[in-house]
Amino acid sequence: MKQIIAAIFLTIFILTFSVVFTLNFRPLYYHDITTLKIEHTSGFSKKQILENYNTLIDYNCIFHQNPLKLTLPMSKEGRLHFEEVKHIFDFLQLLCLISAVGLLLLCKNAISKHNYKFFILSSICTFFVPTAFAIIFAINGWENTFTFFHKILFQNDYWLFDEFTDPIIKILPDVFFFHCTIMILCLVLTGIFINFLLYLFFRKKKSL
Repeated sequence: MKQIIAAIFLTIFILTFSVVFTLNFRPLYYHDITTLKIEHTSGFSKKQILENYNTLIDYNCIFHQNPLKLTLPMSKEGRLHFEEVKHIFDFLQLLCLISAVGLLLLCKNAISKHNYKFFILSSICTFFVPTAFAIIFAINGWENTFTFFHKILFQNDYWLFDEFTDPIIKILPDVFFFHCTIMILCLVLTGIFINFLLYLFFRKKKSL
């Protein structure tokens, strides 16, 4: 039972860490500003783009409790959507921290007793996430998949921004979110691979 619980904690940590790390990995967006020509498509200067993007990322930090203050105009619906997004990210960050603490305690206990199966169990469980996403993506394509997940996560249509009332959407193109998704999936797959390597390492160490 402890092996299963440890595997669950490890799976939750890999998934939430992948999302939280990607959220805070600002170089990805900085790169996309140039690659996607966001200055040209949005009509805003790089200074305005960075200022508002960094403000948005800071706002989504679990330790940030002040209202969102962009330099760009923002509608009531837009503000409510960002509040909903923050609630989701706050939950994921909290879950990441809790799973990390639980994981440290459970892993230490399991490894000391030479029980390493939780690494493989976690790899199997975690693998279902990128597999499921790949199937959904293959069937629906990126745009429909993007819409599908928004409809699941949000109970309203506030995420359908109007660029005239919420011009920040002009600096957050769909392709950027696609890049974020790819990064999350790569991190998840990396976590699975590390799990497998750790299992082999400890099993080999045990046989010595």
